[in-house]
Amino acid sequence: MNISKIITLIAMGFLSFNSCAQLDKEYFKKLQNKEVTSSDIVEWQQVGPGMSGYCEEFWCHPTDKNVMMMSPDMFNTYGTWDGGKTWETIKNADGDGRDLARVRKFMFSHQSSNFGFAITGGGQLFKTEDTGRSWEFVRKFKGRLADIAVDPSNDDNWYIGPGDFWNVKANWRHQNGHVRKYKNDGIYSSTNKGKTWTKSKIGAFENLDVGRIVVDPNNSKIIISATSEGVFRSDNQGKTWKTSAKGLTVNRPRDLDAYFDQKTKEFVLYLVDQTAFETKGKTVSSKGGVYKSNDGGKTWQNITGNLAVDLNQINSKSLLNRYWKSLAYWFQTSVKTIRTKHPKLPTDVLDIWHRIQVNPTNKNEIYLSHNTKHDKAFLTGDVWKSNDGGKTWKAAARTGKYWIEQKDKAYWESRNNPTNTNTTFAHLQPEMDRREDSWGNRFLELSVDGTAYICLDQQVLESKNGGETWQQIDDNETAPGSKKWVGRGDSNLPGRFILLETGIKDRYLLTSGEHGLWQTAPLGEYPDKMAVAVEQLEGQVHHGGAHSAGTVAVHPNNPDIIYFLSYRQSHRGKLRKSIDGGKTWDNIATIFAADTPAHERLVFLNSLIIDPKNPNNMYFCATKKPISQVSGPYAKSLTKGDYGFYKSSDGGYTWVISMNGFHKEASIRRVIMDPKNTETLYVAVNDDNGGLYKSTDKGDHWKEVEIPSEIQNVNNIFIDRNTEDMYLSCGNENATDVGSGVWRSKNKGKSWNKIFELPYIWQCETSPINPNIIIVSAPLPYRAKAELVNAKLNPGVYVSMNAGKTWNKINSGLGQHDRVVDVKPDPFREDIFWASQKGSGWAIGYLKGTKKGWSKK
Repeated sequence: MNISKIITLIAMGFLSFNSCAQLDKEYFKKLQNKEVTSSDIVEWQQVGPGMSGYCEEFWCHPTDKNVMMMSPDMFNTYGTWDGGKTWETIKNADGDGRDLARVRKFMFSHQSSNFGFAITGGGQLFKTEDTGRSWEFVRKFKGRLADIAVDPSNDDNWYIGPGDFWNVKANWRHQNGHVRKYKNDGIYSSTNKGKTWTKSKIGAFENLDVGRIVVDPNNSKIIISATSEGVFRSDNQGKTWKTSAKGLTVNRPRDLDAYFDQKTKEFVLYLVDQTAFETKGKTVSSKGGVYKSNDGGKTWQNITGNLAVDLNQINSKSLLNRYWKSLAYWFQTSVKTIRTKHPKLPTDVLDIWHRIQVNPTNKNEIYLSHNTKHDKAFLTGDVWKSNDGGKTWKAAARTGKYWIEQKDKAYWESRNNPTNTNTTFAHLQPEMDRREDSWGNRFLELSVDGTAYICLDQQVLESKNGGETWQQIDDNETAPGSKKWVGRGDSNLPGRFILLETGIKDRYLLTSGEHGLWQTAPLGEYPDKMAVAVEQLEGQVHHGGAHSAGTVAVHPNNPDIIYFLSYRQSHRGKLRKSIDGGKTWDNIATIFAADTPAHERLVFLNSLIIDPKNPNNMYFCATKKPISQVSGPYAKSLTKGDYGFYKSSDGGYTWVISMNGFHKEASIRRVIMDPKNTETLYVAVNDDNGGLYKSTDKGDHWKEVEIPSEIQNVNNIFIDRNTEDMYLSCGNENATDVGSGVWRSKNKGKSWNKIFELPYIWQCETSPINPNIIIVSAPLPYRAKAELVNAKLNPGVYVSMNAGKTWNKINSGLGQHDRVVDVKPDPFREDIFWASQKGSGWAIGYLKGTKKGWSKK
């Protein structure tokens, strides 16, 4: 919508300053003068917990301690310019959403701190000239990329290492090598700030992963590289390469880092090698460890010190089980065979280490990390550290039950290792305390001032005191001990359904994957009154709680009675009920089951609704063709339940599937109730033979509603409670539905008009208090042919303030504008909107100029 139209709406009486909650009059003058772009009409900010997911990669600016970047595993990417106090998406709000997805590394110039590059695992190169606030696509390389490095003394020189070196979930090492998926034989280099690139071969390898590239700051011609085939060194700026592994016992480097003293020009390389196990009678020995080089990588000295551990002193069943599994994988055999062949535990064994970092301000302060969840590591303590250049090592990050219960205390004290826990989390804390540490640290990074950063389980932590203590940096607690959280902006949460009308004003319910059910909470004395605080009702907060909530409903006569359906992990396929506002939960029905591991998804469950006249009548749908859910492993077949429309007549205790009248294999994605007649239901059917169906007998029988014949997929049906106007959201991921867009009927489905056109629409809703306000979620049709996508881009969230006459794209501030799975106008204020994103959590949007925050508490 042309912004000046808002002024017209105000003049015509459709929109008032009062209804927009104290909008700034000066802002409207600016809008009239066109000083603000249309995409800024709504400003979004994160709601709820921060990270809440795996952060695969994290980087610190080489010269500015306040600048950091992170790229979590849900294809979102964030930056901070205030040392982690706040985070912002760095994706292009007007792009297609695929930019900067799964970034493998950011690197910035040492001379011009605003200039830098980013590479993605998929081979894309991006450039920034404003310290990472915005990025420009440069080019696509063939295959995957693993590292990018800059010459610290000359930022004309850049190097890119191809390969899949850091794919820790799939690239495990064993005695015969490691898994390789992508062909590569060398390193790319540029001598003109990335304008052009040439490739130089390393040896005669065809499957080479390049994990780290380091340029000697004293001599630009000297480059050292850690690869899947060993350490290599170039003396001529990467034109030719030679093996450079003298002193290494294994020469299968896992990571490489460097220390440089600007005053003395001292340059030291640090390397962690692959741990290799060898048969030693009834037990095994290990080699590998930690090394340093004082001559630019020509030779290496072992600084492993006392890093090896005596497993005979460890009394942790889970730790020892991880050891046997690690050994079995290394020797490529079964655990049973290993335990028979090598039953004796070693007295000095090395773990599987995968990252190394040295403090830029102290060459003797060295950090190591391992990943017990994904990389066959087995020891306790997710980060280990040496303060004396590698002579002695200690477990520096200590989390969970093993340390809480002081297991093997005497042994750790004999190593002068502290035995207390020293990590602090946000809402994950109860879960972390209940389990032994098996979190799988994803990254290890040190800033220019020596601050250390790690990711344990699904939270980023920092240490500003040399690893003595670690604190999460994703969330702010409204007050100490309140357990109410305001996210800092870096959410990786799989957002699901948002319920805004719950019988209690200012209590909104928010569902999520992997982190359960949440409610909005009072801010108290929290200073930012535009923020939204949340607290977890179900999930990690409860021992054995349900972690993946798909859809939620509240009893119409008692707001303390809450129901939700779980689709994955604990309690999957069950309907859970609370009668005390979410304090406690019980399963009241098992509707779906499968003979597959609990982490796999069963069925995606949508549209749990309750009849307000007779609350015993409940409905939901199990969607056969999910389109907005997180992909991943799911049950291919069910042992209980099926896809379709479900109804209960006894308050959710028993359920029946009702598909009478639907075509075969119908995929039901949404169910709604007629706002004037609770016996009348509508469903949106989103398969390729989709359509709109209606039942006038509480879902026992269904009849197809006539809609425009060109519509192929109906993803959502919505009825305005005030006008009874009906809205269909249509389209598919291939951009082949010629009837795509938003259709409206003003006569209860007798005729339809298209009011919004993009190739793929997930949702359209109107404001409960102003039917002229319409909001739409238009994702990217990610499977469309290139020529179609290029012709029909502009995914995101759109709003109309004049009943669909004109529209505004409102993506600014959303972490994933192309994957908004739920979007709604606020039911009480016209200047507020809510969104749930597939992998960036929830967000609140304020109409720009709003000065009053959402919460009144």
